[in-house]
Amino acid sequence: MEVTKSTEGFEAINPNGSLMRKVIHLDHLMMTIFEFHNGPMETPDPPHQHVHEQITYVASGSLKLFVEDREYLLKEGDVYKIESNLNHSIQTLTEYVKLVDSFTPLRAEFL
Repeated sequence: MEVTKSTEGFEAINPNGSLMRKVIHLDHLMMTIFEFHNGPMETPDPPHQHVHEQITYVASGSLKLFVEDREYLLKEGDVYKIESNLNHSIQTLTEYVKLVDSFTPLRAEFL
């Protein structure tokens, strides 16, 4: 058994560093940690979709999740799933939100 520790830090994925991402993956499974430091958001992120299945754990904060025409209020400790090709977006409700996302297949644009 091989244990790999992600030793790299968070990567800023916007110019002001208010959204940070950390990624670790195997051949067919990816985990990302997103930290939002810019909340609460006035409006939701634009909806998007992808072929990847997604399961997310809300590690800190609270948010609204929009999936197709449904809306969910989520808080620390909640878990949600997004099936392939569903339109979805989030709106943070607290200043800080930390999400732990798992994706399959790998999201090449995150590597």
